[in-house]
Amino acid sequence: MTDSVTGSTTESMPRVLGRPAELMLVEDNYGDILLTQEAFRACKIANRLHIARDGEEALKMLRKEAPYGDLVTPDLILLDLNLPRKDGREVLAEIKSTRELATIPVVILTRSRAELDVVCSYELNANCYIAKPIDFEQLQNVVNSIQDFWFSVVLLPSQRSREPAS
Repeated sequence: MTDSVTGSTTESMPRVLGRPAELMLVEDNYGDILLTQEAFRACKIANRLHIARDGEEALKMLRKEAPYGDLVTPDLILLDLNLPRKDGREVLAEIKSTRELATIPVVILTRSRAELDVVCSYELNANCYIAKPIDFEQLQNVVNSIQDFWFSVVLLPSQRSREPAS
């Protein structure tokens, strides 16, 4: 895993894509970031977890704007809805309306269980909606399920297919 702060990685683990899975966590709560990082450290596959602390930073990272020009496009985005600067719903809408980003699966990972948030997320083409679990063991189960499904069952587009047309 890596993030813009620690640069850590789980590269010694099995690689399902022939390389570590590139993940982006868009989360503003520091405690939730730490718990999610710990859950991904315990995963079965190699991964790099990049952290965006708000919606604006997430979009800059995805667009590879300075200082994020060298970041790899994520294979999967974990997106909180309630973010500073740009709301998660706005981020989701922008991702899904941008050709180079639209094929990246977006998993909503948020505390909200409100029906309106669930419906709105799916209307904006979220790939799934997960209410954040209460304790670490449940979070680890969720993370393992995400990894099992998105990196063992599902076929994802290659990084090259997401590059802008020349």
